[in-house]
Amino acid sequence: MNSASLVNSGEPIARFQQTLKASASVSGRGYWSGKEVTVRFEPAAEDTGVVFVREDVEGAPQIPAQVDYRVEVPRRTNLVYQGATVEMVEHVLAALAGLQVDNCYVHVNSAEMPGMDGSAKDYVEQILTVGIETQTAPRAVLAISEVVRVGDDECWVEARPSGSKRMKFKYRLDFGNEGMIGRETLEGKISPEYFQNELAPARTFLLLQEAEWLRQQGLGTHVDFSELLVFGPEGPIDNELRFEDECVRHKVLDLVGDLALAGCDIQGTIIANRSGHRLNAELVKQLLKENQVAYLSRRTA
Repeated sequence: MNSASLVNSGEPIARFQQTLKASASVSGRGYWSGKEVTVRFEPAAEDTGVVFVREDVEGAPQIPAQVDYRVEVPRRTNLVYQGATVEMVEHVLAALAGLQVDNCYVHVNSAEMPGMDGSAKDYVEQILTVGIETQTAPRAVLAISEVVRVGDDECWVEARPSGSKRMKFKYRLDFGNEGMIGRETLEGKISPEYFQNELAPARTFLLLQEAEWLRQQGLGTHVDFSELLVFGPEGPIDNELRFEDECVRHKVLDLVGDLALAGCDIQGTIIANRSGHRLNAELVKQLLKENQVAYLSRRTA
């Protein structure tokens, strides 16, 4: 990540880095593997970033949460570094990024993160229980100075300049006129309060035919339909919506987690149309190539 003076975007607004006040943990089963896993969040020094630690592997290898270490797999975000892997990390990353926890060691005893109820709610609750500590170093900022877009005409995500101190977003979800999901749009501004209340409880969703296909492949056979949102012809099966537009809210949750792989705050507006993990990561790569990351010595509230 390179430091650079920003051009044509004004000076970005810095905040102080943050970590946890104490250790917090969450346990559950992985959706894909079915294995029990405990995630333990530990405080970390300034400029550490988010680092996963595989306690179950000899030498406890560390895996930095950076976009360069992302590997392409369907429906989730996995990281591989020097042969060590962590899987389905997007909800963990979203919880940390959404609450502005910048420096954290994430200790795990299995490769896949627990699916919980398909949301980031449990992670957020445990982090807030132990509290967040402000550190003295400024947080790195990536201020969008020109439009950057990845994808095609049907599925795309782009970043635009914005005068806001926080990241703004607009996400369009489109499942067509048929079925129970249809079209949903959500826009807003990311803050810890907004993330906690409006995004963290939104759960993973899929269509019944997708769930049946996955089970035929031997995947997720242990997952009950009450553990996530599975949409049949009449709506969610064995479940109820937490928000009328819960599906698009979860897509924004995933977006927050994927953008966290930039390793810095993003100041600008992110607009997405049917985007997923792959395109979200491609946007991060393109933004970092623009050499727009700056470390500032001041903070403005």
